[in-house]
Amino acid sequence: MKGLYFQQNSTNEEITFVFQERENLPVTEENYVKLQVKACALSHINTKLLAEMKMEKEFFPVGREIAGIVLDGILPLDSEDPGLCEAVRVHEHYLVHKPEKVSWTEAAGTVRDGVRAYTALHYLSPLSAGKAVLIMDGASMLGTIAIQLALHRGAKVISTASSLEDKQHLERLRPPIARVVDVSHGNARVAESCLEETGGLGVDIVLDAGVRLYSEDDEPAGKSQLLPHKHDILTLLGVGGHWVTTEENLQLDPPDCHCLFLKGATVAFLNEDVWNLSNVQQGKYLCILKDVMEKLSAGVFRPRLEEPIPLHEAKVSMEVVQKNQGRKKQVVRF
Repeated sequence: MKGLYFQQNSTNEEITFVFQERENLPVTEENYVKLQVKACALSHINTKLLAEMKMEKEFFPVGREIAGIVLDGILPLDSEDPGLCEAVRVHEHYLVHKPEKVSWTEAAGTVRDGVRAYTALHYLSPLSAGKAVLIMDGASMLGTIAIQLALHRGAKVISTASSLEDKQHLERLRPPIARVVDVSHGNARVAESCLEETGGLGVDIVLDAGVRLYSEDDEPAGKSQLLPHKHDILTLLGVGGHWVTTEENLQLDPPDCHCLFLKGATVAFLNEDVWNLSNVQQGKYLCILKDVMEKLSAGVFRPRLEEPIPLHEAKVSMEVVQKNQGRKKQVVRF
């Protein structure tokens, strides 16, 4: 039985993906189940987080968002079994039932971004009806699910699009988005658009997709110029607002902190793996997984998925995913 693993070269941090033969699963222990994998979604691997948590291995399993028989869910961060395999052994506390109306591909392709959206817009910020929410890069996998969750809760949503295709995708969403800001040419004034849409009050919640910390001349190579500057976020954030950031190295200078102080605003960091790093709030985590599946079954969530691929194509697809080159969720179907 083969499984997909990644190997990191310690000299240049280059990642390679390899298939390896796995031994038969050990005898199932108490509270563990054997799961026949039907679908596994591919997501970027945060190698920095693994290094900080001292979880580095010569070969690390690939694929954590799985759907199968008997159950479906997310493998914990320290799982020794790759999701890209015919069968895995997993603790029952990391699984929830899949509704009959939900396909294997949809379940695997939605569960991770559903957890991220719920973490950002429920536990890190108080999303409710009538609030103005800015979701950056709304046509991304996370952005699409977050927009649908915000619209379902009755929020007023503003989003950004980096291409004509992304803009058309966002304009087709129902209920409709209040405004789509085109940033494809890098000259859009996101802050001004948000203030105009909210009558100068600013937005209540911001979920970014990364931010620029420096001027265009000082920004490190590889940082997209389409991302908003951190000062733009501070400008468009309303009084008592909540900024949820995916920028793990966010640097705020004293004037930035003073601006947040004057607005009574907060900054929170989105790390969806925090649920797996500690089991103190396991009940809340399972509630998120269950609600994600229920909303998927009800049609609230409509994820952006690529056509499913067979297992033998997973290595090449994972290389593309690791480079953050995909716009839609890639799922391997068994």
